[in-house]
Parts: sequence; C-alpha cells; structure tokens
Amino acid sequence: MTNTQFWSSRTVFILAVVGSAIGLGNIWRFPYVAYENGGGAFLIPYLIALLTAGIPLLILETGIGYKTRSGAPLALKRLLSWKAETIGWIAVIIVFLIVTYYAVIIAWSVDYVFFSTNLAWGSDPGTFFFENVLAVTDSPFSFGSVNLIIAAGMIIAWVWIYIAIYRGVRSVEKMVWWTVSIPWLLIIIFVIRGLTLPGSMDGLAFYLTPDFSSLLDYKVWIAAYGQIFYSLSLGMAVIIAYSRFLNVKSDVVTNGIIIAVANSVTSILAGMAVFSTLGYLALQQGVAVTEVVSSGIGLVFITYPAAISALPIFPELFGILFFLMLITLGIDSAFSLVEAITAGLIDYIKKPVWMISGSVCLAAFLVGLLYTTGAGLHWLDIIDHYINFFLIIVVGLFEALLIGFAYGPDKMRKFINRWSDWKIGKWWNWCIMLIAPFFLAVVLALNIWDGLINLYKGYPFLANLFGWLLVLVVPALAFLLAYLLRDDEGCNEYEMME
Repeated sequence: MTNTQFWSSRTVFILAVVGSAIGLGNIWRFPYVAYENGGGAFLIPYLIALLTAGIPLLILETGIGYKTRSGAPLALKRLLSWKAETIGWIAVIIVFLIVTYYAVIIAWSVDYVFFSTNLAWGSDPGTFFFENVLAVTDSPFSFGSVNLIIAAGMIIAWVWIYIAIYRGVRSVEKMVWWTVSIPWLLIIIFVIRGLTLPGSMDGLAFYLTPDFSSLLDYKVWIAAYGQIFYSLSLGMAVIIAYSRFLNVKSDVVTNGIIIAVANSVTSILAGMAVFSTLGYLALQQGVAVTEVVSSGIGLVFITYPAAISALPIFPELFGILFFLMLITLGIDSAFSLVEAITAGLIDYIKKPVWMISGSVCLAAFLVGLLYTTGAGLHWLDIIDHYINFFLIIVVGLFEALLIGFAYGPDKMRKFINRWSDWKIGKWWNWCIMLIAPFFLAVVLALNIWDGLINLYKGYPFLANLFGWLLVLVVPALAFLLAYLLRDDEGCNEYEMME
C-alpha cells in the first residue's frame, strides 16, 4: 500500500471515526434514553456496556479492517470464507438503505437553517413541520407528490457528501477537521447557553437525578447495550472501511478507547444541552419538564424550535446554529456510510473511487426521493425501525460469533496487541465470545417477540409486512452476492497484515 493511501495521522483517523459515531442519535436519542432509564443511574449500565461490548467490538472491527486492508465483505471472506462474507454484504446493504433517508434528515436541517432566519415555524412548530414542510399524508400508501423544497435540500446534502469522499481518504481528511470540530464547538455553546437559562436546573434534574432502583430492571441494561451499539456505528461496516487505511504504526487499542470515550462524553454533553433548554421551555410554558420531553425527530424539529422561539435574545441566531450543528453531525455520519459502501464495492470493481462513490451517491439520492413525498416520514420511520432493531444487531451478533468461535478471539487479540502500545488481556476474548453476543442475542430476541405480537406504531399490517420482508430479503441478497463472488478473490491488491 502506498503512503498516499494511509491516513496522514492517527488524529485524523480518530476524528473520522468519531465523526461517524457522533451523529444525530447523540442529540435526539441518548438524552431521552438516559432520562427514561434511571437518569444519572443509567450511566452505570451504560459505562459497563461501553467496557464489555462497545470498546471490545470497536477494537474488533478496527482490527479486522487493519489486518485485511479491505472493506467489510472481502475482509470477512479473507479471514474466514465466502459464507462469512455474507455478513459483510448485509452491512453494506443496510448502510445504503440508512444513508438514503439520513440525507433526507440533513435536507430538513438545511431547510430549517433558512426557516430560522425569521422563525418561520411561528407559534405551532408541530403543525409547521408536519403540514407545511413535510405535508404528511394519513397513510404509508398515500404518497402524494415530491416536495421540491426538501429535494433541493437533499441536493445540497449529497453534493456536500460527495465532495467529502470523492478522492477517498484525502478528501475525507480535509472535511473531518471541520465537520467534527464545528459540532463539538456548537454543543459546548449550547451547553453554556442552556445552563444560563431560567429553569435549566429543573431540566438537568430530570436528566441526571439517579433512580438506582431502575438498575434492577433488565430493560435498563438492554437499553444501555443497545445505545452503545447504535451510537458507535458498530455493525455498519464503517469502522472496518476506515481502519483499512491505518498506518502500520497505529495503536489499535488506544484508538478504540479514545473514540469510544469521545463519543460517550459527547452524548452526555448533548444531553445537558437538550435538557437545560427543555427546562427553560417548561418554565416558559408553565408545565412540568415531563410534558416537553421527547426524542427523535419530534425533539429537533418541534420541541427545540419551540424552545428557540422562547429564547430572550437572538433566537434566530441560535436557530441557525442549532440546525447547522445538526447538518454537520449528519454529514459526518452520512459520508462515512457512503465510504463503507464504496469500500465494499471497490474491492470487486476496478473503477476509480470518484466514479464508484459518485454512483452510490446518485443511486442513494434517487431512492431517497421516496422520503420527500407525503408518505416519506412514514416509510423513514418504518424502514429505520426494522434496520436498527433487527438487521444491524444481526450483523454485530454474527460478527462477534464468527471471530469468537470460527476465527478465534485469541488469534485476533494477539494480532491487535502486536500493533498496540496498550495491550488487551483475555478479558477481551470473553467479551467477544460471550458477553457481547449474549446481550445482542437477548436484544434481538426481545425485539423479534415484540415485533411479532405488535404492529409497529399501529402502522397497517402491509407496511409492517414490508419491514419483515426487508429483514428477510437483505440477508438473502447478501448471501447471493457472496455466493456469486465465492471464487473471486476481488481486485484488492494488498496483502493481509500478520
């Protein structure tokens, strides 16, 4: 491998992976999950999950990419067999599906930067978002027309994503300095601003007051392991793709620890920014904090705009900064997903990086037009649910099982230690073989059980059936790709590291 294809420094690699891991979920998922699962007490199972699953799996995926110098499909094929390659292709397919709607959320944020200039959502941000911006229909099967305003935001998002990756590592390196630094700076600004607002301490009390009795509830522990898994981009082929460009002097273990800690600290800080502001909003509306707490899309496009409008000074400025923060958080995650797809394809397709990444961006944009229709929000919710609650967990589970019982955790651990200043002990073997697979299997089993007895959010049976078909078709398609390529060593020119 030529030096031009290494990350120029360890710092840049860490920034790139941190940028992928720190996404919209840090803003709209972690604070609510912590609040719902014991507040400050949730940090105990969260940190245990980080140590027993998050960091071990992060180190594992870094080691896989570093050793094989390949994208996820070829990496698992090189380590084991073409059948194991199936897991890599599942990861590539699901990240393609994710980035098709992730870019739409970025597009909404782009549009909201302009809406913030005059607080266009007025006194009813919910009606403005659902009716004026999205024009949401009553059913997933009532599509309406393509929303040109959102489509325009998507074009901006996809041009930005392509610029970030069209030259591979070289262009990614230049972009991550901005798209990682800016969100961190803005989160700190929002924490400081939030803490100075009246009522902020009430919001933080709901966020951080520990309920130690919750530690006896198994669901809290499941939530902790699920949050760690989702927030670190595990099972998405991203870390494997980025790690294939690590310099031979890289410290694999320390890199993984720094990335995991940076992501967790950002999540906790984001929670402080969110709940201090929600405390202020509750005070302004004369209601309890529990009445303004929400998660997901509702938090960032309805609740937070309401809080921005209530700010005593410069609400337009803070609106612009907030949605700029969302854009930069989303862009980092989005172009890392495209890079993971490109890494999987370029191992088998002898075409320039700019051409493959451009084709992926164009295909994702065209598929993403579905989410700009009146039914788009319904399908975004449905597809995101079935991917995150089933397919990503399947990838992480089988990744751990394949290394734990087929390849051998001790073999991988010794390789990782050879290229690390900070050595990992046999505790890592047990995390990969037993602890991480156990919790992932439990989460998957509970999700399957709940999905079989309940229609997700009351969506029609046919819409949920589509979700289940997605869960079945994606692995089948991945297996077909692996089978067709079983005798193809790929066009990757680099030897595995020993």
